Amino acid sequence: MKFNDILKKSFVNTFAVADLSLSETILIFAITLIFALYIYFIYRIFARKNFYNKSFNISLAATAMITAAVIITIQSSIVVSLGMVGALSIVRFRTAVKDPLDLVFMFWALAIGIICGVGLFNVAGILSVIVTAMIFVLDKFPAAQAPMILMVQTMYCDMEEDISKVVTEYTKYFKVKSRNIAPERMSIVMELRVKDGGGLVQKLSALEGVSYVSIIDHDGEVTY
Repeated sequence: MKFNDILKKSFVNTFAVADLSLSETILIFAITLIFALYIYFIYRIFARKNFYNKSFNISLAATAMITAAVIITIQSSIVVSLGMVGALSIVRFRTAVKDPLDLVFMFWALAIGIICGVGLFNVAGILSVIVTAMIFVLDKFPAAQAPMILMVQTMYCDMEEDISKVVTEYTKYFKVKSRNIAPERMSIVMELRVKDGGGLVQKLSALEGVSYVSIIDHDGEVTY
């Protein structure tokens, strides 16, 4: 036997150690499954008011289980772990995340799989409690009112001042975003914050020369 063969055999025998018994492995998967189902139900509760994606929710639970299996396999042999790293490095995920909070749940599932895979179940429990409390508490904090978009179309070109007076009665803040003026028509778009949008629309519609009024509420980002 050559020296290189002896060195390779010694290296493999040194690190290729599997200490986990079948019962310990089953225990890890069972506890990981409990945490995975917990994440599944938390995401289902929290995402009801948003866009709920059942397939994504199932993938969260499956990700925790698969990650735990990967960690168990890596612990058994450094040779297998190097091969697994090489195999996973060629995987590319191109699915777009629609909500940034989905990333939190995805990393949460990955972390649970890793933590449970090494047997630190108490850390996984503490992490789950903290993350759950943080998500629900921070979600209760009121957000600033998002601006609304007001679109007005008139049959005259000199009605901007009249429109501004009416808008001032209903809100202290407004900003003209665009003006389009034609020989016998004008359209104006404003950004504003108003509580009584219906009253504003009715007041503007009552103005002589106003042919179209629309106010749009959106859930975009708010600039503080």
